[in-house]
Amino acid sequence: MSADIDIDLADRNQVLPFIQSIAARQYQQGQVRRHNSGIYVTDIPYDPVNHCAAIDYETAEQRGYFKIDLLNMSVYHLIKSQKHYDMLLSTEPTWARLWNDREWAKQIMHIGNYTDLLAKMKPDSITRMAAFIAIIRPGKAHLQNCIWSEVFESVWDGDNSKGFIFKKSHSISYAMLVKLHMNLLTEINQASDAQVL
Repeated sequence: MSADIDIDLADRNQVLPFIQSIAARQYQQGQVRRHNSGIYVTDIPYDPVNHCAAIDYETAEQRGYFKIDLLNMSVYHLIKSQKHYDMLLSTEPTWARLWNDREWAKQIMHIGNYTDLLAKMKPDSITRMAAFIAIIRPGKAHLQNCIWSEVFESVWDGDNSKGFIFKKSHSISYAMLVKLHMNLLTEINQASDAQVL
């Protein structure tokens, strides 16, 4: 079973000093390096030379360890309060703006580089946005430009034989963050327009 947890933070460096942890290990171009965001809070074998886990995260997962990814999401710096956050998440965004206003859509985290695909597929709900986020990963890229019913036949089947995939839970979390960011940008634009008047 694949087990890890992603936690989005405004600044992970404000939290890390309070967590006893070991950085996850990763290989990049044949070199050992610390994982950008992954940590273990359990007693995993430690590599004192590289200051990270002694085993890579795939091996660690096979052995029953699970990784926590503390992800920096700068968009959270724009949240004023819990009430503001709740309001942004409870407001349905204007999904059509993603394909009708490409310059605006380019600013949206996670999807801003895919304005052509947004215009073709027109994700108009959290469920479809989650699937959209999944199909921009290599393992599900073959589903790009398919109709939604075809996308949903296999987008969550766990088949990673064609490359890296996103789990449904990760995709839904990212879709919620896209929604939040869309609403934040709309709010910022409206405040800017009001100042001009």
